[in-house]
Amino acid sequence: MAVDLSFYKSYLSEEIRDEGRTEGRAQRGAEDILLVLETRGIDVPDDIRGRITACDDPELLRRWLARAVTVPSAREIFAQEDDG
Repeated sequence: MAVDLSFYKSYLSEEIRDEGRTEGRAQRGAEDILLVLETRGIDVPDDIRGRITACDDPELLRRWLARAVTVPSAREIFAQEDDG
């Protein structure tokens, strides 16, 4: 019995896989930020945790991760976005 696998090579399936990869990168980025903050002993309030985990922009998450290494509080991660 032959199985039609053409879906797996279609434009639509590639698009779905790309979306999944992007979501996966965003989720890992959010987890990395939270891990850095928690490892540094910085309290992460629920509203901050929610904002980080809701973000789906890998570049923004990358900037936040870089800030997470040095900020004195979790809220400071967003300082530049909130000011500008």
